[in-house]
Amino acid sequence: MSPKTNLVLIAAAAAVILLSMSVFTVDEREHALKLRFGEIVRADYEPGLHFKIPFVNTVTKYQNRILNFEDAQEKFLTGEKKNLIVDYFVTWRITDPAQYYRSVRGDEQLAVERLSAIIKEGIKAAISRRTVQEVVSAERSEFMNQMLVDARGRSPELGIEVVDVRVKRIDLSEEVSDSVYRRMREERQRTAAQLRAEGEEESEMIQADADRQRTVILAEAYRDAERTRGEGDARAAEIYANAYTQDPEFYSFYRSMSAYRASIGGDQDVLVLQPDSDFFKFLQSEFGTALASAD
Repeated sequence: MSPKTNLVLIAAAAAVILLSMSVFTVDEREHALKLRFGEIVRADYEPGLHFKIPFVNTVTKYQNRILNFEDAQEKFLTGEKKNLIVDYFVTWRITDPAQYYRSVRGDEQLAVERLSAIIKEGIKAAISRRTVQEVVSAERSEFMNQMLVDARGRSPELGIEVVDVRVKRIDLSEEVSDSVYRRMREERQRTAAQLRAEGEEESEMIQADADRQRTVILAEAYRDAERTRGEGDARAAEIYANAYTQDPEFYSFYRSMSAYRASIGGDQDVLVLQPDSDFFKFLQSEFGTALASAD
C-alpha cells in the first residue's frame, strides 16, 4: 500500500473520529447541557441529534424522569417537646438543568442532601406546631400538604421540582411510647373502675328493688294468709257455736271426751288433779254414765 493511500485512510479515520465527537443524541428521558470550558452554552436541547465543537464543547446529561429518595429514623420534636420518629420518601425531578448544574454541579447525591435538608426543615416546622395527637390524627394530611408547599417553594433554587412528599410511618420514641402506653393503661383502668362502679350501683339498685318486691310480696302473702286463717277461724267458731247451741250438754260432754282421749291416751301419761276437779265431772255424774252406757 502506497504512502498516499495510507494518508487517505488516516485522514478518513480522523474525519470519522471528529465527526463522531461532533455529534451527540438526546434521549426523551434526558436533559442535556452543552458546556464550553465549564461554562453553560446551551441547556434547551430537544430529543434528537445535535452537534458540538470537539475538544471545546462537552455535553452533560441528566435524567428527565421522576427520581425518589427516602429517609428513615429521623427524630422531630412536637409542640409538647416529645420526640417522633418519622419515615418519609420524596419524589422529585430535574426541571431546570442549567440551575441544577449551577447549584449542585450536577451531583445527584449533593442534590439529594440539599433537598433532604429542605424537607427536614419543613417537617420540623410542621410538627413543632402540633401535638402528638394532632400529628397522627386528622391534621396529618394538612401538615403534609403544607410541608409539600414549603418544599416546592424552595426546590426551584436547586433547579428541581418536588413532585410529592409522603410520610410512610410515624413512631413514638421509646420514652414517649412508655409514657403514652402508661397514660392509655391509666385511662383504661379509670374506665374500667367507672364501669365497675356503675355496675355495682346498678346491682345495688336491682337488689334493693328485688328486696322491696320480696318484702311487699311476703307482706301481701302474710296478709292474705291471716285473712284466710281469720275467715277459717270465724267459720270454725260459727260451726262450734251452732253445734253448742243445738245441744250444749252433749257438746260439753264431747269436748271432755276429746280432752280425755288426748291427755290420757298414752301409756306414760300422768295427770295430777283433784278427784273432784271439773275435768272428771262427766265421769262422776249420772249424765256422763248415761251417755257412756248409751254410747
